[in-house]
Amino acid sequence: MIKRCLQLPEFTKKKSAFLFGPRSTGKSYLINYQLSEYPYIDLLKASERRKYINNPSILMDYVKAHPDTLIIIDEVQLIPELLDEVHHIIEHTNSRFLLTGSSARKLKREGANMLGGRAKKLLFHPLTWRELKDNDTFNLNRYLLYGGIPRIYLSDEPEEELSDYVDTYLDQEIKAEAVSRNILGFERFLARAALLNGEVINFSKIASDTQLSPPTVRQYFEILEDTLLGFYLTPWQGPKRKAIQTAKFYYFDIGVCRFLAQIPSLPEQSNLYGKAFESFIIQEIFALCSYKRLRKKLFFWRTTHQDEVDLLIGDDFAIEIKSGSKMSPKSCKGLQKIKDEGFKGRLILLSKDSIRRDKDNIEYWPWEDFLSYIWNNL
Repeated sequence: MIKRCLQLPEFTKKKSAFLFGPRSTGKSYLINYQLSEYPYIDLLKASERRKYINNPSILMDYVKAHPDTLIIIDEVQLIPELLDEVHHIIEHTNSRFLLTGSSARKLKREGANMLGGRAKKLLFHPLTWRELKDNDTFNLNRYLLYGGIPRIYLSDEPEEELSDYVDTYLDQEIKAEAVSRNILGFERFLARAALLNGEVINFSKIASDTQLSPPTVRQYFEILEDTLLGFYLTPWQGPKRKAIQTAKFYYFDIGVCRFLAQIPSLPEQSNLYGKAFESFIIQEIFALCSYKRLRKKLFFWRTTHQDEVDLLIGDDFAIEIKSGSKMSPKSCKGLQKIKDEGFKGRLILLSKDSIRRDKDNIEYWPWEDFLSYIWNNL
């Protein structure tokens, strides 16, 4: 058992919660481990699902049989109408709910009742560096190749598991929900978006490369976001230099991204390795901010003259990410530029260099030391 950072008893102690996360990140396992004593409704079971589809109001009977406690409903997006009943019960009883799902798309599409602030929204992620490090099972090169989905990272045949995972996603999230009639076009899009992971999005260029229209490409990115397979990183706008205004998009897991992009390996000195390492760090910090409920926006910065900083954590940190082991002032050009732009936070160069030092107001950090620092201090 790898201890996860998200502690459900703490988050559901006083208030209901939505728990969303991509398939196979371990939501059900986490619930069984942390909340095994609470009543559990599994809507993946056909018999259970039929019962509530036909008559959502019977949920009140279930609550009366389990009064004043937390009730778990797994895969609630399968019956969006059930949320109206949940809303009513929250307002008229002392019951709390944990409502889980692997996609917000169906809820969004059908205008489902999201409980109007009566439930927290939690996002569950693949295994993080922190979780694997605490369990003494983290291997950087393995993680960059296969990502952090538990059944894949811990498998003896991770490439086979990745293949099965992608096939399952296409079947269950795309074909089953009929969000795309052009499944071959969507598969081309998935591969192209994976190759451009962490790059500034150019909808017209991707459309041309995949034989799709720009509006279709925009819709497909929306599908990835709604089904929790990726997230946007928006650009930071400074007062002086003209910055680009288009977002970047990151897949939620670097193993899935690599597999979709059909990249067989990641040689350590290659540009592909550097991009994977950058994505790994950004995904780790994204998960950290999510689990700690930090109200800090994440940005990147790039000007029209190609000055760039990989990641900004609110107004606190500007972070340049390098996969090399020997860093010099030449590696800090973007950080110096954003300082001139008026950024007041700390300037961090994060790399595989083992020496921690400060020079010219820039902090050089070994990457693991910095991740440990922000997990413990943010």
